[in-house]
Amino acid sequence: MTARLRPDAVLIQAVIAGALSFAHLHDLAAAAGQDGWKAWAYPVSVDLLLVAAWRRMRTDAENRDAWLWFAIALVASLGANVATAGLLDLNDVPAWLRILVAGWPALAFLGGTLLAHAPAPAPSQDPGPVAAEEPEVVADLIVERAPEPAPELPPAEPEPPAEAPALDPPMPAIPAPPVPPALLDHARKIADAHRAQTGTAMDSATLRSRLGVSEALADSITLALA
Repeated sequence: MTARLRPDAVLIQAVIAGALSFAHLHDLAAAAGQDGWKAWAYPVSVDLLLVAAWRRMRTDAENRDAWLWFAIALVASLGANVATAGLLDLNDVPAWLRILVAGWPALAFLGGTLLAHAPAPAPSQDPGPVAAEEPEVVADLIVERAPEPAPELPPAEPEPPAEAPALDPPMPAIPAPPVPPALLDHARKIADAHRAQTGTAMDSATLRSRLGVSEALADSITLALA
């Protein structure tokens, strides 16, 4: 099967525009004193610089040099189209235009070299989503041990019977100290005087304070006077 050629309006328009621009650049170069093959080389130089700048812009849109050289080539092409439309007398080209045409090869060579050797844009450093590593599954190891025999305990010894707490022996009775007869007579006088004044018998504490004797002796005197 043979592929059929289908007419493309955009492609046809590009061919017509390129041919007209090529002819205008040739006519301007020839009017500026570039005759022969040199007049045909100027349109090629301008179009090649325009294409090189456009390709650099496609790969690196933020490259300012590409935009600059694209604008220079576009101005050169549009300038030739406008100048050859009757606004410029091609039989009497001004000196400044002759200078621009003569200096164009060096300018186009500089632009083409810079565009061809411009560093390529650095690739993106984004590594993208990193797949999460699955944790390594470790099988649980179950170690079975043989049951150890329980240690034999010695037989329990019988507890001794609880001994009753020893009771404190009773305190021996302390015999009452003997009372001298003279002290007993003196105590009887004091007790009588106390009874006469108060109408009550004198107790052991009062008798002890009056006589200045010990508690045991006072108790013995009180018993003797009773």
